[in-house]
Amino acid sequence: MLSNRARLIVKTMVLTLLGAGATAAIVGLIVLRGGFYNISATESHYPLIYTVFEEGLQYSIKNHAEDIEVPALGAPEQLLRGATVYAANCVQCHGGPGTAPSKHGMSMQPVPGPLVDADVNWETRELYWITRHGIKMSGMPAWEYHLSDSDIWAVVAFVSAMPAMSPQDFKGMTAPDAGVQSVPVAVQESAKQSAQESANAARQGDQS
Repeated sequence: MLSNRARLIVKTMVLTLLGAGATAAIVGLIVLRGGFYNISATESHYPLIYTVFEEGLQYSIKNHAEDIEVPALGAPEQLLRGATVYAANCVQCHGGPGTAPSKHGMSMQPVPGPLVDADVNWETRELYWITRHGIKMSGMPAWEYHLSDSDIWAVVAFVSAMPAMSPQDFKGMTAPDAGVQSVPVAVQESAKQSAQESANAARQGDQS
């Protein structure tokens, strides 16, 4: 059994934690109901808010995308289709190699992230999940309501290969009159490699 001193210490700790929790809840309610937190797009979130959102985002996407099977990616026709879809729907907010986002993309809060290094932060299957389902309260729409599944995979292939693109490659592939000859071999190989790495990671996850 605990001694009187130990019971006193435990009781003090419990009461302290309860008091701190109650105080935090009251402060949070005051901030919430008082409308003190500025939700305008002209003000950034506090760093702590960003940290919490980013952590939750990473874990949520990893969990929901784990069962997605990545098809073969990297055919020049597919990448060219992805470039067309990206130019029509994505470049305005995310930009591209040597291409800045449009003014309305830059005015969003949070500002849409660049995708030139997307394959460093996300696996190919995770990029597919993000593109298909969107992200709540971020301005990222669920493209499953606007694009076919093949077009979603095409733009995912294009985005996953973006680190291998030069500004000239990006400009050539997204030009209105672009043909399959404008898709560099290095870009095709980059998309194939990203898809294979994502598939390998999924198999390793299944075995663990």
